[in-house]
Formats: sequence, C-alpha cells, structure tokens
Amino acid sequence: MATTPAAESRASARPSPEYPTEGSGWVLFAGIMIMMVGVLNIIWGIAAIDRSGFFVQDTNFIFSDLRTWGWIVLILGGLQLAAAFSIWAGGSYGRWFGIASATCNAIAALLSIPAYPFWSLAIFAIDVLIIYGLSAYGGDRRIAAG
Repeated sequence: MATTPAAESRASARPSPEYPTEGSGWVLFAGIMIMMVGVLNIIWGIAAIDRSGFFVQDTNFIFSDLRTWGWIVLILGGLQLAAAFSIWAGGSYGRWFGIASATCNAIAALLSIPAYPFWSLAIFAIDVLIIYGLSAYGGDRRIAAG
C-alpha cells in the first residue's frame, strides 16, 4: 500500500533511535546525580544512626538530634535510589517522583546548614540541578522517541 506524502513527512519528523532527543543528557545527568546523592545519603544516614566518629560532637540541628537526622536522611536516600531507577524507566511518574525526592532532600540539606554548612550547600546545589533537569527535560521519553 502506498503512503501519502503527509504520512511520509510525519514519519520523518520522528526522532530516530540513534539520535538522542533534546535534553536527554540532562535527564541522564539527573538520574546519575540523584543516584549518587541517594547512595551518599544512605551512607551518611547509617553513620549518623551509629553516631560515627566523623560527626561534630556538639552540633545543633534544627530538629532533634543526630540519630533522628540519620533516619530522615537514610529514608530520603532510599527514596532517591528508587527515583533514579524510575527516571531511567522513562515515564513521567519517574520525573515527578525524582523532583519530589530532590525537593525533600534540598529542604533537608538547608535544615542541616548549621551543622554542616559546606556539605549541605553542595547537596543543595546538586538537588537544584536535578530539579532543573527533570522539570525542563524530564517528560515521557517513550512518547517522544515514538
């Protein structure tokens, strides 16, 4: 069956699988960064729950103590690992889940500035880049790839 010129132009307008869609690098970056921050948060959380020796002894936190923050950060790290795999699956659920987990982590990082200012600001900056990458380019890649 012959195709019409309009059908051929629609078929050629689709991005081919060998060329990445616009912003796919940002989505990959966001997935890698959220996984890296998630792993770091899990390590930090376990160390804080155990009250490891590398934490400052007389640090004041906004909420509660070091052990409570350890549990909060450990849970956030687990959510971030799940978000990274959800982002790489390509659906819009992964995008929104990644934005939500990065937002929660950014708030937690800002709340821990009095205790660890440089670490908190570094994590906050990474979370802002994750949120930008997912909000600007994190749509459903399965639909865009056709």
